[in-house]
Amino acid sequence: MKIRLLTVGKAPPWIAAGFAQYAQRLPANALQLAIVRSRRGDTEEQCLLRAVRERELLVLWDRRGERTSSEGFAALLDRWRMGGRDVALLIGGTEGFGADARARAAHVLSLSEMTFPHQLARVMVAEQVYRAWTMLAGHPYHR
Repeated sequence: MKIRLLTVGKAPPWIAAGFAQYAQRLPANALQLAIVRSRRGDTEEQCLLRAVRERELLVLWDRRGERTSSEGFAALLDRWRMGGRDVALLIGGTEGFGADARARAAHVLSLSEMTFPHQLARVMVAEQVYRAWTMLAGHPYHR
């Protein structure tokens, strides 16, 4: 299973380094960052959804999404892995995702009730993917 984290816009080097820190701890190419370019006349949501591959399971990170624990996210990751599909994790814009995107998604998750910058969410999602992966492997990272 490969996981792609799709987001819009550039980020400062410390964000890229934070993402890479967790992505490099995972098996090769298990977690990839895809920075989607905005297109004139399209919303961020449209650009992100257009970048999802046909075979990928669509998961949205949205402030109005379902709250889950790290253990709950690990259980989801395990189900996705057993399902044999690749996963596209999309980080929502400031307005979140609309009803069409939410209806199309297999899951809509929330990182927190707090608001975080989109760029920081990249690092937070990468850390949660790594944490879930280690939990499933029985590694002591999650204590």
